[in-house]
Amino acid sequence: MCFTAASGLRAARRALALTAGSRGSSAARGRLAQPAVGCVPRPLEDPGRRFSSGAMLGEGLLFRQLFESSSSTYTYLLADAASREAVLIDPVLETLERDLKLLSELGLRLTLAVNTHCHADHVTGSGRLKRRLPGVKSAISRHSGAAADVLLCEGDRVTFGKHHLEVRETPGHTDGCVTLVLGERTMAFTGDALLIRGCGRTDFQQGCPRRLYQSVHQKIFSLPDHCQTASTVGEERQFNPRLTKSLEQFEEIMKNLNLPKPSKIDIAVPANLVCGLHEV
Repeated sequence: MCFTAASGLRAARRALALTAGSRGSSAARGRLAQPAVGCVPRPLEDPGRRFSSGAMLGEGLLFRQLFESSSSTYTYLLADAASREAVLIDPVLETLERDLKLLSELGLRLTLAVNTHCHADHVTGSGRLKRRLPGVKSAISRHSGAAADVLLCEGDRVTFGKHHLEVRETPGHTDGCVTLVLGERTMAFTGDALLIRGCGRTDFQQGCPRRLYQSVHQKIFSLPDHCQTASTVGEERQFNPRLTKSLEQFEEIMKNLNLPKPSKIDIAVPANLVCGLHEV
């Protein structure tokens, strides 16, 4: 099972969670398992935020998809059922209490809060989580320009119990985008690099269509076809309306999206550059 953590379209666009068989039960609109838990309809102008769902994926792995409506952001919780060690991918400040409550209810010990990139549409919850849960560390790409306890680079492993996430650098939406691939390529959390039938925009934060195209084709489309959540790697490789085009056509598409500036970019980006180490 290979998931791609995905977001929807600008209300729909975020990480794709790919699964090679089942990602719990949904994910990135590909071989389309059921719609992901918490998925909502998104605007059609920019497809692909992240989708997924599920509870147990494989022996000893706990997986949950969580949704924050104002920024249409999906947060992912993964944990080792035996050790109860957990990681949280892309936490949002506004949903901190919800996440803390879930961790307590499930008896999990959060060890790491990971951001797939420096977000422009919301403030991460990693700084506040560090204050509320002593021992928790923050993580983000070393190329993001943001502060964190752990600065990730290509090939690094994020471990929790007997499980791990492999870091793949997938710049293009921003310099510091990473895709996190679970264990035996059973899930891939793509941040905003690859979305369901779409991809992250490239018109701000060091965005570059050429780099994004190369990242997706080399680091994500190289995963097994059957990876899915709401979609599969194979399906996105075949039907994604942007990334199935030539590089030149893709660059032209990305230069002419004409999307509005994220409403929180002037607040979120400066805050996210520092709150991996400090609460904001």
